[in-house]
Amino acid sequence: MTDEFKTIKNSSEGFYSEKRSKFLAFAHHVESVEEIKEILVRYRKKYYDARHVCYAYMLGATREDFRANDDGEPSSTAGKPILGQINSNELTDILIVVVRYYGGVNLGTSGLIVAYREAAADAINHAEIEVRSVEELITYDFPYVMMNDVMRIVKDMQPRIVSQDYDNTCRIVLAIRQGDAEQLRERLSKLSFE
Repeated sequence: MTDEFKTIKNSSEGFYSEKRSKFLAFAHHVESVEEIKEILVRYRKKYYDARHVCYAYMLGATREDFRANDDGEPSSTAGKPILGQINSNELTDILIVVVRYYGGVNLGTSGLIVAYREAAADAINHAEIEVRSVEELITYDFPYVMMNDVMRIVKDMQPRIVSQDYDNTCRIVLAIRQGDAEQLRERLSKLSFE
């Protein structure tokens, strides 16, 4: 298993048109189903006059949490092609919404599949893709006298400090790349025995 994943840095847009039907695509970096639901509500409000608001999302570094929705289009002609673009680009923590304005001419199932796929691909092409690390959180409690030793390890291994509390007993919460977590744990635990 790798401790890296690909996602998009910020939101982007794409567009596809076929036989007067317009497909507006929007890609968003997301990290939770709640966030996805909020974004979908906004699109349904903003594009209330559109025939369909279809989407697909993928969440988590393991890419096991995903969904595709056709929003009234024939089964598997909208959500699946959008999800297919997410998969072929190996992205996660992403939501792609495609809003369709019907142009008066039926596209047929193959036409719809192409249209939703191309709109989603265009949104991805306009996005900035970045590689992120899967992080693990490590909480470490220590007496104040060990502060310098702990901070030396932090400086050396460069974890991200999530929170710190310095009192009689100090507590520090660190986020570090999953592949380096065990080494950080070992180095911190050895401090207790020095």
